[in-house]
Amino acid sequence: MPDNRRWTILAVGVFAQAATCSFLYGMPMLVPALRHHDHLTLFQASLIVSSPITGLLLTLIAWGALADRYGERIVIFTGVGAGAVLLGLAPLLSSTAGLAVLLGLAGAASASVNAASGRVVMGWFPVEERGLAMGTRQTAQPIGVALAALVLPTLGAHFGPREALLFPAALCALAALAVLLLVTDPPRPVRAPGEAAPVSPYRGTSTLARVHLASSMLVVPQFAVATFTLAYLVGARHWDAAVAGRWIFGFQVAGAFGRVASGVWSDRVGSRLRPMQQLAVISFVLMALLSVGAAVHGAWIVVIFAVGAVVTVADNGLAYTAVAELAGSSWSGRALGVHNTSQNIAAIATAPMLAAVIGTSHYTWAFALTALFPLLAIPLTPVRSETVKK
Repeated sequence: MPDNRRWTILAVGVFAQAATCSFLYGMPMLVPALRHHDHLTLFQASLIVSSPITGLLLTLIAWGALADRYGERIVIFTGVGAGAVLLGLAPLLSSTAGLAVLLGLAGAASASVNAASGRVVMGWFPVEERGLAMGTRQTAQPIGVALAALVLPTLGAHFGPREALLFPAALCALAALAVLLLVTDPPRPVRAPGEAAPVSPYRGTSTLARVHLASSMLVVPQFAVATFTLAYLVGARHWDAAVAGRWIFGFQVAGAFGRVASGVWSDRVGSRLRPMQQLAVISFVLMALLSVGAAVHGAWIVVIFAVGAVVTVADNGLAYTAVAELAGSSWSGRALGVHNTSQNIAAIATAPMLAAVIGTSHYTWAFALTALFPLLAIPLTPVRSETVKK
């Protein structure tokens, strides 16, 4: 396949995942609307925010196994298309519980793109370009959240949180069509007659499990920043929600570039896990600074939120690339499914855990607690055990 075609496939994969991320991880942008229209507490709103991620984690491994067996294109199209249909039904619901269930189902459907799009990158890009390619693929999340930050607060304020979900529904519908028309499954290695199937990459080693766990620890500061930046700027610093959303849009765009840069960095140094470990150190420092900034009410905390929006997402592509390479092409779908599951368990727990600590205004203690997780990730990252399977 010509080089320009594989980059087209990568671009479609990024768009498909960004479309799903606009609601999977963009729901915090509707917290003010949920609190106003549905009269929810911050803790109750955080449970709604976690609903799509709950659905996502229940189906990730299954979608990965389907991608390993049947191919990426059909899996992504089916899941993202179903997510579009489900989100389109949101304005028809009146109850908060019904909205939570619907978001959970949409998250379960949209999980298809998380595991399958990683397989596409693994299949079409050689090892010396995978850091760049996977880093580019990982820009999908900040791009999706950036779009949500730019659009959802305004739609939520003017029309309501349910009507605002028609925006990600439209994105998902367009993404499903693009996948159907433009994505081609990568070639797969052919086993010789009688050749045994590849053994599980989890057998006899803890390397993959440690990558999953370390990456999950780094999800906590990522979601602390993603979930509570808008809430802090509006609630503690009294910013207008739409203005705060535009600032967060800028933060997320910078985060997208940070993911690409970290991927290129890993290609240059020939390691995914060493840069990941170094980013964990920086993340710990930033979370500690957020705690101090919240305690002294310093205006400079906005700068720390901006830097945190870049640093706390930069490790994701490195971990995904490491998992795909360690697992090999025959197991990458399932391994990425496991990886996504562990990450999203951490993501689900983060919002309500920190919301309970914050209560009305205790951001200092919430960010101090958050700092412990990247600190744990530093020794967990198995830098010395890193190997690459083509």
